[in-house]
Amino acid sequence: MSENIVTLNDGTFNDAISGDRPILVDFWAEWCGPCRVIAPVLEEIAAENEGLTIGKLNIDHNPMPAAKHDVMSIPTLILFQDGVEKKRIVGAAPKHRLLQELSEFL
Repeated sequence: MSENIVTLNDGTFNDAISGDRPILVDFWAEWCGPCRVIAPVLEEIAAENEGLTIGKLNIDHNPMPAAKHDVMSIPTLILFQDGVEKKRIVGAAPKHRLLQELSEFL
C-alpha cells in the first residue's frame, strides 16, 4: 500500500480531515463489491500524486463519520481540505474520471 494511504477510524477522522493538505476519504466496507474494485485505482492515484492523501474509512467499524457526512451509499469518496468538504464522488468510477474530478486538487 502507498505511504499516501492512511487507515482512518472514529478517533482519527477529524484530525485527518482538518489539515491544509487535501485528503480523499474512501468510505467503504468489506462486503461492498464496487469498493473492492475501486481500491487498486485509489492506490495508483495515491502513488502517482504526492500532494494528495487517501484515507480509508471502514463504515462498518467506524459509522460515526459516515453518518455525520450523510454517506448514504458506498463507495463514497469525499475530498476534504481544512476540514471542509470540497468534492464528493459517489460510486465506483474509472481512474480517468476520478483524476478529472480531482484535477484541481492534484
